[in-house]
Parts: sequence; C-alpha cells; structure tokens
Amino acid sequence: MKDLLLDLKSAMQFSTILPVGKGNVFRPVGQVAMFPVVGLILGAILAFSDTLLSQLWPPVVVGVLDTLLLMVLTGGFHLDGLGDTADGLFSHRSKERTLEIMKDSRSGAMGVLAMVIVVGMKWAGLVAMPEPGVSRVLLLMAIPSLARVSQIVGISFLPYARSQGTAHDLFGEVSFLKRMRFALIPLLLTLLTGRIGIVVLAVYLGLTGALLLWYKKKMGGITGDMLGAMTEITEGFLFVAAAAAL
Repeated sequence: MKDLLLDLKSAMQFSTILPVGKGNVFRPVGQVAMFPVVGLILGAILAFSDTLLSQLWPPVVVGVLDTLLLMVLTGGFHLDGLGDTADGLFSHRSKERTLEIMKDSRSGAMGVLAMVIVVGMKWAGLVAMPEPGVSRVLLLMAIPSLARVSQIVGISFLPYARSQGTAHDLFGEVSFLKRMRFALIPLLLTLLTGRIGIVVLAVYLGLTGALLLWYKKKMGGITGDMLGAMTEITEGFLFVAAAAAL
C-alpha cells in the first residue's frame, strides 16, 4: 500500500498542480499505472465543480469554466505537449528535425491551431451534453481517466523515440497488464451509462488505435510530448462523442 501511495504521489506531482503533501517523489516506472487514478481524481473534481456551477450559470458559461478548470489543474502540462507535437509532426521534416522542433519551447502556428481546436472541442462537448445527471457525472469522471489510459497504451506499444528525454524513465520493463490494473475503473464507469458508454468506448478505441498508427508511421515511436497530445486529443474527442451519444 505504501508503494501505491508513493506511485500515486509521484504521478500527481508529475502531471497536476494538486497538493499531495511535502517532499518530492519521482517513481517513473511505478507512476505510469497510476495515471488512470490521477484522471479519476481530476474527473471527480470536474464533476463536482460542474454540478455546482450548473446551479449558477447556463451551459455555455459552465463549459468555459469546466474547460479552464482542467487546464488549471494540470498546469497546461499536456496541452503544451499537444502544441509541441503539432508543430513537429506537421512540419513534414525528417525525424531528427521533427524531434528538434518538438523540443523547442516556442509555439508555432500549427501548435497554436491544434490547441485552439482541442480546447474548442472540449468546450463544445461540455456545452452540448445535457444538464447534470447521473450519466453526465459518470462521464465527466471517466473521460479524463480514459484519456490517461491512452498514455499507458502508448508507452506499452511504442518505443521511446528519443535516446534520452523527460519521459524516457517512464518506459521501464513492466508488463502491460500490470500497468493497466487500474484502467478497469474508468471502463466500468463508462459502461454504467449503457448505450452512451458503448459509443464513447468505441470512439476511444478507434481514436487510440489511429493515433498509435499515425505516430508509428511518422516517428517510429513516441515521446513525452506525443503522450500529452494523446491525452488532450482523446479528452476533446470523447467529450464531443459523449455529447452526441447523450
């Protein structure tokens, strides 16, 4: 249990701004399995906030505040990865040059455009979803978690594309099932919504597979920025899919 709590603390410090006690912990291999739990915590905060905000403002305003909340809670960590990934992959340069572009802290036109599109998708999906109810609450909890499960899939099925980097230590020799042991929670939450959940999961599986194939074709592997991009893209598409299904 102590190891699990340390892994969770490491995962929270790595990808959120939420306070998790004193002292820094970095357990890169162990924290990967906790990514879905981090997503569930973010989703629970989102669902709680969404329910309260919906008593005060119309859906358009609530959608903006919900979207901002997710950005603030993660410190824009994955959104930055999305921008860097878009700048690199859409530059149509060699793999080496693409990696250099992705490492550049400055945002280019494609990066800004990608971030605007994905943030817009999240807002649109949240606005279009019906008023607060059980299905909305369950999906708001599950979707951020599913988006982080996609990172585990990326780490498990694609090699790290750099020789060294921030995310390099995440790629330890751990079995896929061990990494995925907490992924069942968002899966069950999604399925509790019935037909809606089946639609959301179908979109999720198709999107995750498509992103992995695209990454493999373009880079032959994956980087930390590309993992972050998977999270943001998945969240955006799943909120829209949930709104359509609901």
